[in-house]
Amino acid sequence: MNFPRIVLAGLSGGTGKTIVSLGLCRAFRNQGFDVKPFKKGPDYIDARWLGLAAGRYATNLDPFLMPDDRLKALFLEKGRGAHISIVEGNRGLYDGKDVEGSCSTAELARKIKAPVILIIDCTKMTRTVAAIVAGCKAFEEGFNLAGVILNRTAGERHRNILQSSIETYTDIPVIGMLPKFRENPIPERHMGLVSNTEYDAVEKALDTLGQMASDCIDLDAVYSIASDVVEDTVPHESPWTGIEVGSDEKPVIGVVRDEAIWFYYEENLEALRRAGAEVIEVSLFASEPWPEMDGLYLGGGFPETLADEISGNTLIRNHVRALADSGMPVFAECGGFMYLGRDVEYEGRKYPMSGVLDLSTRLCKRPQGLGYTEGRIVHENPFFPVGTTVPGHEFHYSLCVDNMEAQPVYALELDRGKGMANGRDGMVHGNVYAGYNHIHAMGVPCWAGNFVRAAAEFRRSRI
Repeated sequence: MNFPRIVLAGLSGGTGKTIVSLGLCRAFRNQGFDVKPFKKGPDYIDARWLGLAAGRYATNLDPFLMPDDRLKALFLEKGRGAHISIVEGNRGLYDGKDVEGSCSTAELARKIKAPVILIIDCTKMTRTVAAIVAGCKAFEEGFNLAGVILNRTAGERHRNILQSSIETYTDIPVIGMLPKFRENPIPERHMGLVSNTEYDAVEKALDTLGQMASDCIDLDAVYSIASDVVEDTVPHESPWTGIEVGSDEKPVIGVVRDEAIWFYYEENLEALRRAGAEVIEVSLFASEPWPEMDGLYLGGGFPETLADEISGNTLIRNHVRALADSGMPVFAECGGFMYLGRDVEYEGRKYPMSGVLDLSTRLCKRPQGLGYTEGRIVHENPFFPVGTTVPGHEFHYSLCVDNMEAQPVYALELDRGKGMANGRDGMVHGNVYAGYNHIHAMGVPCWAGNFVRAAAEFRRSRI
């Protein structure tokens, strides 16, 4: 099977791999290619931008969040039939969760047998770039460093020295050289790129990056590298093995998806559908009550940036509290968890939220939780059996404060990560499970079926 694929990696965060990835996705799309984007690691914002650039949603791949067999099968299923699959790495090429580089971009490239193109920030550097390229190639075995793209070059003389140095001292081709941008086409914020929902010039920015890629990168060389791969790349079993059908009654699960809450892995929603749910989208900004549903899923996002509007919508705030009080299964992650609290403090002002949980959250200037998490379920809840190991991740600038719950119950005890309260997360309140931890359905296959089963039971209880 022809399965062209590449991994775009950097030496660290901020080297330009996202800009290059977006540019290549848009440039190939403009040539009529069917481009399938992937994002390595726990990430929602870059993945959203990649999807916009390519014209189809991005799939996240991560060796920590999902076992190898599901990761490989998911890559095959989602990339099958595309003209090219473009995988944006994260952090540095060899950066992982430990000194061995576990779960690094290089490790992912080996697992999916994809050639790597390295993006290098060449600011104030000339011949040293050759040493960097040679070192990256020699540092680990088992993956194919197939080309480099030089970013933030200062001019023609600078580019000539860089290219000649790499060609003289290594056998790695230079397939693109980008100039310095006077200003970033896409502004950044504390989580990386701004959300596309907060930026008016999305298509203009992506078109600019697509033209940059066409002008400065040898697209034919990129496609040739992507096509020079072994055909039998991954196992042929389904990535959905283990996702059990929770009910054949088609319970309705509402997913809050709007400008404030939109951090979801598409595979989580697909897992709910495969487990038997009908998934509908609802909004915290709705002017009328939501349609009837049997379960509610609130993902992450930036509720603080729209806290005034959210807080002002007392109709939906009261509606969410009534749903939770009625016993509906509710699953909330990070921004969604913040919305379930009593209030959110942001820039010195407190904004009332839904009040499902008797606690407050406050936005801080520095991250309060960042990185992979791992823990085990220690208390009964509708979504995970006791004893379940839960891999996940957290990245939040808010802090859980003033927890006035009479007897707070935390279902998730973290061995890695901070959570809500000193390594505890996943507060259980009736049939509500809420916390800072994000999960991926491929890593916790019981979650979808249990969610659907709980929604079906709630539906029957109302009949």
